[in-house]
Amino acid sequence: MPAVKLVVVEEDVVTNTGPAVTGGRIDERRTDTRQQIRIVAMELFAEQGYDKTSLREIAERLGVTKAAVYYHFRTKEEIVSTLFDDQLAALDEIIAWGRTQPRGPERSRGLLERYSTHLAGAGVNPHMIRFLQENQTALKGLSSGADMRARFAELADLLAGPDASVATLLKMRLSLVAIHFATFAKDDLPGTPEERRTAALEVALELVGVQRSEDGMNSHD
Repeated sequence: MPAVKLVVVEEDVVTNTGPAVTGGRIDERRTDTRQQIRIVAMELFAEQGYDKTSLREIAERLGVTKAAVYYHFRTKEEIVSTLFDDQLAALDEIIAWGRTQPRGPERSRGLLERYSTHLAGAGVNPHMIRFLQENQTALKGLSSGADMRARFAELADLLAGPDASVATLLKMRLSLVAIHFATFAKDDLPGTPEERRTAALEVALELVGVQRSEDGMNSHD
């Protein structure tokens, strides 16, 4: 891997040489060490697994000392928690909107459309998706994983309504899975991202028993 000079930032323990992240994502224009650590950590978690990645390896990939990483994050779980913060906040907004709406097709449609819009436009890191898919065992022991599962279940419950049958709950969860899978399964489904997203939303709406609105693919406030 070619070396790229890193800029010295806020702590004097940060070196100014070392290996760069692939693709030129980290260079002299990016001086936020905390964000760099997050990017590199997620790449390593996706590449070799959460359990097999150490803070030392994160530091080596980034080209800083372990002390520089430790200055920002005491544990790997702290890194994962911050990576999930934005996603959890976005899901909380969708859930909060759903709670203010009367139960019915319009609420179900709005929840699914907002979820689809979030996944497509929120800049969800593909390394995070791979991390989620390939580190299920590790996630079970992390508070962030439990938080994500809780939000997913809450969305499904809002779609299903009170006293829903097991079959209904399963359909609601599958509707969310359809949107999620089509958004990130780039190599498993044909078509453009927009085509996959449109198809997934149609499948999801069919599962919950409502029709798609004409402007359903537009972003929501």
